[in-house]
Amino acid sequence: MDGEDAGVGAGVWNSVSGGAVFGPVVQAQRIDSLHVEAPPQVWPPRQLPPPLPGFVNRTKERRTLRELAEAAVGQGVRTVVVTGLGGVGKTQLIAHCVRSDLGAFFPDGQVYVDLADARRDGAVDVAGVLGDWLHAFGVPYGHQPAGLGGRADLFRTVTSGKRVLVVVDNVRQAPEIRALPPGDGLLVATSRTMLPALRMDGAVQLVVDPLDEREAIGIVRGWPVAQGDGPAAAELVRRCGGLPLALRAVGEWLVERPQLGLDDAVRSLAPRGGTERGAADRGWADEGTVDVMEQVFDSVLRQMPDHTRALYRFLGALPGTTFPAALLRAAGLPRVDAALGDLMTSHLVVAVGPGRDGAAAAGPPRRFRMHDLARAHAATEAAALPEEAARSLLRTVTDFYAEAVTHADRSIGGRFRLQAPPARSPAELGFAEGAFGERGQGLDWLDAERGNILAVLRAAARDGLHDAVWRICESLWPLFHERARHADSLEAHPLGIEAARWENRPDAEIRMRNQLARTHAALGDLDRAAAELRAGEPLLELTEDARLRGMLAETGGLVALAQGRTADARDRFSASLTANTERGDQHGIVVQSYHLADAVRASGDHGEARRLLAAALGLARETGDLAMIPKLTLLTARVHADAGEVAQAVATATDAAEQAGEQRLTSKVREALELLVGLARRTGDTALAESCERRLAELRGPGERPGGA
Repeated sequence: MDGEDAGVGAGVWNSVSGGAVFGPVVQAQRIDSLHVEAPPQVWPPRQLPPPLPGFVNRTKERRTLRELAEAAVGQGVRTVVVTGLGGVGKTQLIAHCVRSDLGAFFPDGQVYVDLADARRDGAVDVAGVLGDWLHAFGVPYGHQPAGLGGRADLFRTVTSGKRVLVVVDNVRQAPEIRALPPGDGLLVATSRTMLPALRMDGAVQLVVDPLDEREAIGIVRGWPVAQGDGPAAAELVRRCGGLPLALRAVGEWLVERPQLGLDDAVRSLAPRGGTERGAADRGWADEGTVDVMEQVFDSVLRQMPDHTRALYRFLGALPGTTFPAALLRAAGLPRVDAALGDLMTSHLVVAVGPGRDGAAAAGPPRRFRMHDLARAHAATEAAALPEEAARSLLRTVTDFYAEAVTHADRSIGGRFRLQAPPARSPAELGFAEGAFGERGQGLDWLDAERGNILAVLRAAARDGLHDAVWRICESLWPLFHERARHADSLEAHPLGIEAARWENRPDAEIRMRNQLARTHAALGDLDRAAAELRAGEPLLELTEDARLRGMLAETGGLVALAQGRTADARDRFSASLTANTERGDQHGIVVQSYHLADAVRASGDHGEARRLLAAALGLARETGDLAMIPKLTLLTARVHADAGEVAQAVATATDAAEQAGEQRLTSKVREALELLVGLARRTGDTALAESCERRLAELRGPGERPGGA
């Protein structure tokens, strides 16, 4: 900790702040009266999707899961792999078990992820999954380790001694979940394959088979439709392969058409070409499942109106796994609300969460997904589109995301941007009134949509939509930075760099490389960060935008300072300060003065550091740059501490804590208190140390330990 060695043996002292003299007791009283904002109440997460009605009992499988849950309580952690065909009901089995049986065993948290949403070109961002779970348990994104190993360790620590359920859907390979077990509790994974490597790790395997004929006929007999007297129910079950998803789709389709009965459904499911290709003939092989579902989906779609089939093909062409309602409205599809209703009624589309299109969380759901089997079938339908129509559709989707992402970015903060504001307003893009209006909505929307956005980036890059690619990358920076989505940043920015080159936009390439350098630096890879900056520096000669020169100099200074190259850091921050001064950017002058003073401090020139900080503080007060005032004051305290000026260091750090508390800048309050604890311990000021430690305890979240996460 900076300043912890300053003033050793100083004993009792008086401090000076604002012209007044305070003794150690009064100093502690100032800390006791400090306004601090305690972390928000964190409720145990309950993330599993709600169960759907019409579930078949599956007594044997539920009993097995309950026994495993009982065995896991107080016995460390256990892993269960639930395997079965797509559409056989694995996720619904778990959802119903948690609702009726397992929930009481895991009161301390139930977290969920569908790896289909976290998979990027086949690879899963496991660190991102853990980051979301840690956040759900109260560990802010900014307090989490950057790498997978650190997050896995912290997740086990946070959940140790608790009864936690982890559910992971759509696992393809064992390594995808090896870092995901909690400290204590049960991990349940679903997969279409056996995953023998997990069995070697000690996992228990639970196979979910298609429904037997008796169970399935019982479901069909419960439908409020014309049953008929013949063997239609048994034949329908056979044609649906005993798959709950297929039966549900047919059943809901029939309920919406009271003039039809089971015989009509059986006739509509007649195999194409007159050849039986049912799953029963394939020994329940996965290919047979696809055949069965194709017949079901084909049958349902044949009865749908044109506008519903058009939406179905549109969804099949989407690069991502989910979609916001705003996208459908912005695309200009005919009768989109009625079409979406048709697909939801037939269970081809389900809602996945309210309030994710930038509006408030209350109200109707605004994000949706297709079951993966339905999505595969819809993709086959979309593949039949003419090439020009398919390209036009991708252009429509890309333009929507390019503008929506920019609106979300602009709602977050006032950083400089190369691109112009979007041509369409949020309302014209199909968003609800007030979209992105409340604090945090823009960032939340970017986070919820990031898998789709990256899929669009990949597709747009392949199709040569380069202008949109770099613009989307530029607008994603708040997400990458604030939520520490480093894996996404490492994938997106090389696409942005290539796109900027195609567009002959050296300014955009500089921006992309700078953002990528920041990501490498956050991951501790300073050499790669420096390499990106070196690649961007020659491009400065091709642009007249002074902001870019200052931006590269700032990032270069941060990298140099982290590498211990203080002289280089001073030179770079000086260049950035000059660039900001030349264009009259007062906030930029304050920020770069802060960085330069930090580099000067590292070189041991305390007097020059104090001079820079005093000038920057004066400018910040004059211009109302309130957020920078506690940062500058805290750095001034560190300079005093380094110089052995203990009284001034304590007084100034206390000022910084008070300033940060007034602005609810919790992280800066913590930094100031931690500095004060170090100084008080070294000087023997027990009252001040205890006061600061009390306030720090109030600020710690549930996943943190003294000293940070």
